[in-house]
Formats: sequence, C-alpha cells, structure tokens
Amino acid sequence: MPHPADSLCAVPSSTVPRRQVLLRAVSLTAVVLLGATACTVTPDPAPGTTAAATTASTIANATFSFGTGADPSGLDPALVSDTESYRVTRQVLEGLLTIDPVTGAPAPSLATTWTELNDGLSYSFTLRPNVKFHDGTAFDAAAVCTNFERWYAFKPATRGDGSASMFKQVFRGFKDDSANSLYESCTVDGDLKVTLNLKMRLTGFLEALTLPAFAISSPTALKAGTADVLDQTFSANKVSKYALHPVGTGPFTFTQAKPGSVTMTANADYWGSKGQIETLNFKTYEQPETRIAALEDGSIDGFDPVTPDNLDKLIKSGQQVLQRDPFSVMYLSLNQSIPALADQKVREAIAAAIDKSTIVNNYFIAGTATTAQFIPPKLSGFNNAVAGIPYDPQKAKTLLAASSYKGEELKFYYPTNAARTYLPSPEKVYAQIATELTAAGLNIKPVPVPWGEGYVSAVTSSGDHALSLLGWNGSYADPDNFVGALFGAPNAQLSMNDPQLVSKITRARSMPNGPDRVAAYQAISEQLAQTVPAVPIAFPISAIALSDRVASYPLSPVLNEVFNMVKLTPSTG
Repeated sequence: MPHPADSLCAVPSSTVPRRQVLLRAVSLTAVVLLGATACTVTPDPAPGTTAAATTASTIANATFSFGTGADPSGLDPALVSDTESYRVTRQVLEGLLTIDPVTGAPAPSLATTWTELNDGLSYSFTLRPNVKFHDGTAFDAAAVCTNFERWYAFKPATRGDGSASMFKQVFRGFKDDSANSLYESCTVDGDLKVTLNLKMRLTGFLEALTLPAFAISSPTALKAGTADVLDQTFSANKVSKYALHPVGTGPFTFTQAKPGSVTMTANADYWGSKGQIETLNFKTYEQPETRIAALEDGSIDGFDPVTPDNLDKLIKSGQQVLQRDPFSVMYLSLNQSIPALADQKVREAIAAAIDKSTIVNNYFIAGTATTAQFIPPKLSGFNNAVAGIPYDPQKAKTLLAASSYKGEELKFYYPTNAARTYLPSPEKVYAQIATELTAAGLNIKPVPVPWGEGYVSAVTSSGDHALSLLGWNGSYADPDNFVGALFGAPNAQLSMNDPQLVSKITRARSMPNGPDRVAAYQAISEQLAQTVPAVPIAFPISAIALSDRVASYPLSPVLNEVFNMVKLTPSTG
C-alpha cells in the first residue's frame, strides 16, 4: 500500500474511453483511508496548454443533453443530499479540494496546497490565484470564510432538522448548538491563505472537503440573495424545493431550471480545462422507457441510471453502457419511534424475512452484491466476520411470535416515478420486500410517494413512516461517510436511541489511520448487525448509457462527473 501522503499528492486525470461494450469504472481498489499531514502540489497547467482545451478547439459550440431520473431537489448543495442536485451543482460550483479520479484521494481544486497543523485541529490552505466567480467577484480567502461561516450559522428555518446538510453530518452541529459542533472557525491569513479550525481531530476531514456540499459560492451572490431565493417556477411542488441560482467558479454557469430540465453554459473564463461543451442540458425522464427512447431518437446524448430492465436492450442495440464500481448501499430504514419497531425482535424478524439474493438477482444490475453491513468492502473497516441475519422465513415467524408485535399496521413508504443509482427499480423492490414481510406475519400498508413530491423529506422527518426504502451513495473514501452519516447522530429517519453507538462513531472518526481505527469501524459494523437499526440489502452497481457522440466520459464511483471532461467525437458539433 502506498504511503498516504504519496497517494494524496497524485493528481492524474482519467476518463473512460468509448467502447461498444459494458465497461467497469475506474476501480476503487486503490482507494484507501487517506490522512495526510502536509501536501504540496504543482498547480494545474494553464487551460490553454491542456490537451482537453486543444481538442475543444476542434469541436466548438457543442450542445450536450443528458437524461436523468428525477429533477434536482434544490440547487444549494449545502442544504440537499440527492444525486440529481449534486449532478447540477458539481458543474457550477467548486470546493477547495476535489477527488483524484484514480486514487480517490483529495486533489487540488480551488486550493493548490494544504498543510495539517496542531495535530489535526487546523488545516492551512493556499488558494488558486486569478480565479473569479461567474459574477466577476474575485475568489479569495474571505470568500472561503464567508461560505463556511454561512453554513455554520444556518438557522432551523433554513436547514430544517439538518438531516440533509453535510455540514451537520461532518461537523455534528451548527452555531446554535456550538457546544456539540466540531467546527471552530475560519481564519483569513492573506488574500490567498486561509485556515480552517476544528474542535476535534477529524481523520477524514480532507476527504470530506471534496463533498459538493462544501463548494464555494460567490459572496456577492449570497449577499444579494440570488443564491437563496425560492423560484416558484422551478417545480410544481413548492414544498422543500429551492430553485436557486448558484454562482460559483466552475466550468459551467447556471442558466435556468424549470420542471424537467436544467440548462448551463460554458464558463468562458474558467481557470481549468474548458472542454468541448458550450451548452449543457439535464433533462428529466422519470420512466426508464422514455430515457431509452430519448437516447435512440437523439433527444439526449446519454442518461443515468440504466435499469436492469433496459440494460440488455441497450447492449443488444450497440449503445455504450458504462458501469461504475459499487460505492453505495441500499437499505430498508426502520423507524423506532413506531412502538413495534422499538422491539429488537421485530427488527430481527424483518431482517430474517428478506430474501436479499432474490432482490439483487431480479432488480439490480449483475455484479451487485448482497450485504449485511453498511461500509463497502473496498474501505478499511469492512468486517468480513459480520454475517448479519440470514434469510430464514421460519425464523422470522418465530421471532415475531416471541415479540411484542400484535398485528399493528406498519406503513411502508417507497418512492415512485424515479430511478436512483442505488435503487433503479424502487416499486419492484418494494413489492418483493412487502410480500416477504407479509408472509412472515407483518401487517404492511403501502405508502407510495412520488420522488419529486417530497419522498426524502417524508421519510427523514418525524412522521408515521415505519419502513422506508433508501440508499446512500458514498462521496469520499472514509467509512465515516457511511456509518457516520447514517448513524452518527440522532435523526428522525431511524429515531434510534443508542448513545453508545454514537460515542463509538464519534471516537472512530477522530482516530489516526491504522489498525486501531480499522478495528473500531469493524466493531461498529458488528454492533449495527446485532441491533438492526436498519437492514442493509445491497451494494448496487450503477451504469449509464451514452450515444456515439461521446468518445470518453469521466465515470466516477462517487459520481464526481464534471462535463467539461466529456470528450466528443470529432464528427460532432
């Protein structure tokens, strides 16, 4: 295994070349838990000297349209956590760090170098010079601190319960709960020097800064309110939907968002590789059949996700299908505020009643693996000894009979009109699980909720959801991104009360990389398997489809796919 600092400083570029076959993404085999004390990186070359910029000159003013399975839930990445929102904001906004496409390590973005100070309680960053936001505002240290202080100061009316906020998941609290927050301050040390200060060491802090939630917005736009204004034309659903006008430093400037589409334009003044795409459109197609039809008739140049039902059709018709390495977990959420689910025997019965192999084989892309834990096997902390509760219908009935359950109705929420990278066929997965739970003796009431009409909010807020289908797509290579995000603090999704587990997770996330930290996360995985606050079902493989216009695409297991890196065939324009 390479030294962590060596891995961290590598900054290669990678895209997936065009082939008429099913491909795998850049593997996460090289991804390790990275913790660097210091790193000096040579800044990226000037845009005009890059191969991508040279190629771009041969294909000018290209329009590229990409199909998605749902509208974004909002365009302020600090307040959302869904894939489609991040897909948009990654094009417009950038953070201090990005993800190396080969190693998965933090790599330079708006920061060119960084140094760990005070035994991990502070990090000093040198910022990229001569960068401007899309509105002409200069990017500098003050802009960085304006953003961090904004996130820290979010009021309850803005953040809701904070469950969708990555700031809350990484730092554990906001300013109005400063005693529990791990964020200390942001210090301007010069025009292009800034220091972030923590109250406790976070081993995965640099990795966390690669999250799209920590992208830097223009202070001018924030002050004017253009990044916080609810636009009633964005969606027919006015609840929990923010139509924002993000203003960042990224390769694309935001043009407009409306139901069914988002449009962006290439940033002519971008500091990095400008790429070949002048106009970028994201178009929403809720049904798999409409996505395929749009690809076939040329309305779109690619789409995400591919579902198992249409995978064979795409391959047989000669379309490009690119497959990401698995870095997400699909699970059944159990809400312990519902009295029946506060009984561990009931939760164990639910786990025993679910035939994970049938679900994976029938409703996921081949290669998807069943799982008994939440940490993916390519991350340190995965525990080979955790077997979980195996499928055993008779045991499920026995456990239920010995429990306090008396036939109470259990509302089972599931999303409709959307396919997620971690859940391509939600209605079918729901039907399979509901059938198995009913056979075990549970009284299941279906509650279908359209994804675009507040599904995530419905199942992550206080309410009557007993069971719900959800998933988590990993965003950086640290086990805390999985178990910390889901179980590291009390939340209304699970309503679990386990201070010991929270304490273990808090301790593990601050431990130095090494055998002790690995053992700590393995113990956490074992405890989750024993107490069953949720039932992990699969580590899904996701795939995208592309037309022949695409020569290569920046496929990423963590979905860090920025479209200035898309290469088009020379015959297109």
